[in-house]
Amino acid sequence: MAASPQGTAASSLPAVGSSEPTATAIPVDPVVEDEETTDAEIESIHTSSTASLSESITEYRRIHGRTYTQKTDYWGPNDERQNEGLDIAHYWETLLLGDKLFLAPLGNGPSNVLDVGTGTGIWAIDFADEYPSAEVIGVDISPIQPGWVPPNCKFQIDDIEESWTWSTDHFDFIHIKHLEGSVADWPKLYNQSYVHMKAGGYIEVKEIDVELCSQVLVDLDDDHVYKRWGKVMLEAMDRLGKTGTQSRNHGIARGLEAAGFVDVVEQQWAAPVGAWPRDPTLKEVGACHLQYLDQSLEGFGTFLLKEMMGWEYAEIVVFMSEMRKAIRDLKLQSYIKLHVVYAKKPEKAVEGEE
Repeated sequence: MAASPQGTAASSLPAVGSSEPTATAIPVDPVVEDEETTDAEIESIHTSSTASLSESITEYRRIHGRTYTQKTDYWGPNDERQNEGLDIAHYWETLLLGDKLFLAPLGNGPSNVLDVGTGTGIWAIDFADEYPSAEVIGVDISPIQPGWVPPNCKFQIDDIEESWTWSTDHFDFIHIKHLEGSVADWPKLYNQSYVHMKAGGYIEVKEIDVELCSQVLVDLDDDHVYKRWGKVMLEAMDRLGKTGTQSRNHGIARGLEAAGFVDVVEQQWAAPVGAWPRDPTLKEVGACHLQYLDQSLEGFGTFLLKEMMGWEYAEIVVFMSEMRKAIRDLKLQSYIKLHVVYAKKPEKAVEGEE
């Protein structure tokens, strides 16, 4: 397994290696670091950062006012509020990666692309626009994608955990993103990706660790809300039968290697939450990331905490309030770990491989 100790040379943004914790600290806005900065001044940073952001989809279950797909073992809502959050996440993540939709070395561009867990379809649409000669398919269990899309982009409503019906050796790029806690059998997903990929094709997986971190506190106490959030969310995902730890301990890289992929490259990026970094680009990433989390927390937690953990709704509201207070505290210098792993299907099949 080849792990990249630092970010791509083409990007000036601070990617960090696979080691824990993050090796490179993000420079902080002096106003945030100043002990004399008041709460009002911190709030003004929130307000100005949010104001500068540009404005950038059947049957459903309904739980405490949020709609969910009828597929009972998927925890995320599919209503307008959550979908808007997905588009915001796409924006800050692309910005963090140096305005790149992917990091895999695709050369002149692929001809057949699969976007697994496409959500609102925004990544697939952007990729189709950037590569008009490619045929892009986005797959999701919810029909929340727009009807007006590039001619080389289409969407399918399907469950990627079932057996795939596409031709073998078909795709030359498979993109998987943000499926932590949504997949029961990751080895099967990787194996199917391998079987349906052309020799020489690439797979890229992007996943976020469920637990938030603080650049100031570093080693958080077990009773800190970030620790409690990570612990209860992982337990709820386990009860649902979906692992939430694929991104930890090189799980993605090891899984891709086990499926037969080679030339595995793993990178870890620190994605700030809030406009606390000094760097203007990272400040915008942080502002967008905070907006995304601020409006998506209930969507992440309501189903899992209520249906899997048996919490009362009032308990959930209090917990979300505590989380929201923490992510808005710029002095915590909060961030999450974004893992990007890509790998290649060998040009020639291994001897004895079917």
